[in-house]
Order: sequence, then C-alpha cells, then structure tokens
Amino acid sequence: MDPFIELDRVEKVFDVRRKTGFLKRERRQVRAVDGISFTVAPGEMVGYIGPNGAGKSTTIKMLTGILTPSGGRLRVAGIDPSRERTRLAHRIGVVFGQRTTLWWDLPLIDSYKLMHRMYRIPDARYRENLDRCVELLELADLLDVPVRQLSLGQRMRGDIAAALLHDPEVLYLDEPTIGLDVMSKAKVRGFLRELNSERGTTVLLTTHDLQDIEQLCSRVMVIDHGRMMYDGPLTGLHEVGESERTLVVDLERELGPIEIPDARVVKVEGPRQWLAFPASGSAAPLVARIAAEYPLVDLSVREPDIEAVIAKMLHSLGDSPKSPPEQAEEAVS
Repeated sequence: MDPFIELDRVEKVFDVRRKTGFLKRERRQVRAVDGISFTVAPGEMVGYIGPNGAGKSTTIKMLTGILTPSGGRLRVAGIDPSRERTRLAHRIGVVFGQRTTLWWDLPLIDSYKLMHRMYRIPDARYRENLDRCVELLELADLLDVPVRQLSLGQRMRGDIAAALLHDPEVLYLDEPTIGLDVMSKAKVRGFLRELNSERGTTVLLTTHDLQDIEQLCSRVMVIDHGRMMYDGPLTGLHEVGESERTLVVDLERELGPIEIPDARVVKVEGPRQWLAFPASGSAAPLVARIAAEYPLVDLSVREPDIEAVIAKMLHSLGDSPKSPPEQAEEAVS
C-alpha cells in the first residue's frame, strides 16, 4: 500500500532578525525542521511529539501547505501541499488547539453552514456528517450558541466537527486536548477512535499529553530541535528513555517506605507515598500487591511528563538521532 504522507529530508529555515543595539539588527537563520523523513500509511494513527519549539507545528503547517519547505520533498496523497493547496484542502482536515476555524460571533451551526458552502459538500453528505458529529461529540445543545460563549472544551469539539464535515482522508490534530477537562478529553478520544476504526481516517496527532498517545496511537514519532529522534511503538520510546510512571499511594496511617518488587519509593509525606515504576510496565500487579500488604485508602497513577521522557531519551542516545533501522531493531528487541 502506498503511503498517504511522505516526507523525504524536509527542511524549514526561518530568517530571524534581532535587535542588538541602537539602529542595529542581527540576522540569523533558525532551522525549525532539519532533514526529517517519514511516511504514514492510509488509516494509521500516529503520535508526533516533542518539547516546545521542536518543530511539530511547523511540520503540520508544511503538510497543509500553509508553509513552503526550504528543502526536501513532501507529498500528501501524491500532492505537493504548497503548490496545490486548494486541491489538497478537500482531502485534509486540520485542528489547531490554540486557534479556532470557527466564526467567533456566529452561532456554531452558522460556521458549519458556511463550511458546507465553502467545501461545496453535497447536501445529503453534509447532513449525514453533521448529524454524526453532533451525536458523537454531544453538540446538540451548542449549535445555536455563539462560538465566543463556548468553553474551551466545547469549542474544541466544535472545531473537530468542523474539520470533518467534508470527509477528509487525513486529520491533523495540533494539541487537540490542550486545557480540556477529563470528561472533554474522554469524549474527544472516543470520537477519534471511532472515526479511525469506522472510516479509516488517517490521523497525525501532536500533543504533550501521553495519555492521548497511549489511548489512540500504535506508533509514535519524537522530534527535537527539528530532527527525528525516534520512530516506533510507544513501549519502545519508554524503554529507550527509561521513563517512569508514579504511583501515589495514600495509607491509613504513616508507615515506613513501601517495599514491593519493581517499584521504588521516591518520596514519603505522612501517610502518602510516591513510588516510581517503569512506564513500559503495568500498574495492576503493583496495586494488587500494595492492597494485599498495606492499609490502602486511595491511590492514583501519574503519567511521565513528555518533556522528561524525551530528556531522558536524548541523554540515553547521547543527543544523536537514530536512523529508522536502528530504531526498529531496538523496538523489536
């Protein structure tokens, strides 16, 4: 099967001017994306992660045609995005968590009607897609509400629906769950899973929330300083980065440090203890062991911060990116 998205040594360089003194400006080049290559097959859900400023959003903007690459070759569905942006627009959907595509002062339904006209969506197809999005994203009570009056979570669900009205073959999501509460995140994730399984929509997801990746994506790519650092399964990323999750345990009374295999106590504060364990492992056996041997009141699991995972990974790799064959070998082993 031919890949839907292809990047071959793609670069993006920006000219930046900085004031260095009275009437003096220094000009320098910033390489936001530095020779990235990858492919995404039709129907894949791929996480594209990295620290702030790594080049994630720049990549998404090149994939949509908003930005033109400074070098390399880029194709989406066989189309050069920067040369045929209008033609490509009918085959892609985009959601930027920090910006909305909805009309701020209009009711939500009016934005959808405008997109119906803009994309020239057949009436029957528009009604079917709108009804489906309204039902699954629980938008029925929001359709007549001006966008400016929606909460962040409501607006994000509205933006996702807007991006899908024309049946795009690929959906780019740039921080779609940023600032959302637990219930809103669950709704968005459930909708995306169903969208991918039922319609085979290709999804490229950038996020700082590892739970988004764990619940949605079978593959993850890590970018840092514009370079590809890892491409493979999430478990392989945890192994390379030696990342850890944290089990927060509340006991009935203050006790000495909990002693169980495959976990270590990193902090004790009264009856509460923090235990670190490998992120690639399951918390279930640890919880069962603690519940059986200690007076347990409550517990919670905290996911590793994505920047901490990447920092550990970069340290373990010696700050040098690995080629796809090397990554694949490590993921398999």
